[in-house]
Amino acid sequence: MSANDATEVRSAFEEAGQAQVFRFWKRLNKKQRSLLIGQANQIDLDELKGAVRQALHSSKLASESFANLEPAPWIPLPVDAESEARWGEAEEIGEELLQAGRVAAFTVAGGQGTRLGYDGPKGAFPIAPVSGKSLFQLFAEKLKAAGARYGRSMPWFVMTSEANHQATKDFFEKHSHFGLDSDKIRFLQQGMMPAVLESGKILLERPDRIAMNPDGHGGAFRVLAKSGAANEMQEMGIEIITYFQVDNPLAPFLEPASFGFHVSTRSDMTSRAAPKTGPDEKVGVFCLQNGSPAVIEYSDLPAELAQLRNNDGTLVFKAGNLAMHTIDPAFAERIGKGDKTFRLPFHAARKKVPTIDEKGESVFPDEPNAIKLETFIFDAIPLAEKSCVLEVAREEGFSPLKNAEGLDSIQTCQADQLRQYARWAKEAGAALETDYTGLPSLTFEISSEFALDKKEFKQRWGDAGSPLIREKQIFNEGTS
Repeated sequence: MSANDATEVRSAFEEAGQAQVFRFWKRLNKKQRSLLIGQANQIDLDELKGAVRQALHSSKLASESFANLEPAPWIPLPVDAESEARWGEAEEIGEELLQAGRVAAFTVAGGQGTRLGYDGPKGAFPIAPVSGKSLFQLFAEKLKAAGARYGRSMPWFVMTSEANHQATKDFFEKHSHFGLDSDKIRFLQQGMMPAVLESGKILLERPDRIAMNPDGHGGAFRVLAKSGAANEMQEMGIEIITYFQVDNPLAPFLEPASFGFHVSTRSDMTSRAAPKTGPDEKVGVFCLQNGSPAVIEYSDLPAELAQLRNNDGTLVFKAGNLAMHTIDPAFAERIGKGDKTFRLPFHAARKKVPTIDEKGESVFPDEPNAIKLETFIFDAIPLAEKSCVLEVAREEGFSPLKNAEGLDSIQTCQADQLRQYARWAKEAGAALETDYTGLPSLTFEISSEFALDKKEFKQRWGDAGSPLIREKQIFNEGTS
């Protein structure tokens, strides 16, 4: 870093009204100055100014935009011969895409396992009920199994954060990339935004460090565009990005029908949804807002709308967002480049952010003192020329791992995996005892290398010979 470079950066911040970022400059050593300038260079000051203005403005006006809110249409799960045929056709299209190598996986994995009592990336957390396989390994085995089934290995893009980027890469290397081709796995580090006061002033975490935070899951678009990954996908002939979050081991991110519907409806972005468990469930809902498809966060949806019910007792606004999307790479690149037509809005999250006082001493606030600026991936839906929402069976596709205990915890996540294994086994004809919730009396796993889905399990179960052989292989050995 030259003195001229540092002077130019400091001058730009001063002109933007952010001179406070460098108020301890004289006391910093060469290494500290380099660190601070490096962080400052990551910040687009014009974008930041607009983001603060937009985030604060939109939060004040949010409640005014629900007057014409309607539930979004979706393609429901098959219930009769006609819908079965429709889903079957979509599945065939999706399988052709997989066989042709037109699909890439994208996992949002920037979180740490802190709330789980785990020191490391959340994706490295051991969650399989018998083997203790990590979330990353469970997904890797699904990708490996899909590659064997369709004859084409699939690129896997893993979005990390500043906090866990190197640790995630190290975890994959330690486990030999779980048997996948390392050249097919790419780690993309999520972008960062500074924490600010309501005035828009940037906060310092230390005299030599800006208080920064990840730019939200909508940052997936930015990192895909800025890294060149979205363009590379298109050059590779990839037509579909299957996006999912690392904390959901049940995510059906390789379901062919979802790809088939995406292509057949000519959607830029296709999303998965399940009926909400109740009006208070903390998931966003798919809606039509002034006639345009959108997701309204649970915290923004007025209580009277969240609790509104149809004559049959079901929720009117029932389509819960499961954070699983199928995205066109060209659309992702347009959003990521962020021109005026395809720019994701920023949202303000008021948080307690450690900072420093005028003397440079640490301050740990008891109340929210700052704004973190985030973008949400589902805000791309209104920007799509066409989008689509598909229903997924919750029990087969959604069990998030959020907490050490209680709701969405280690225990509930492992239990939901066991229930899925039990359903597959019982539907295939296994004599297996379960309680009233479907939880089996035996603890076992079904490896993706044995069966990638329920249909394949039923076939493999039938091929295994007599019931005694089958049950010994699956149940007595604990895993298969």
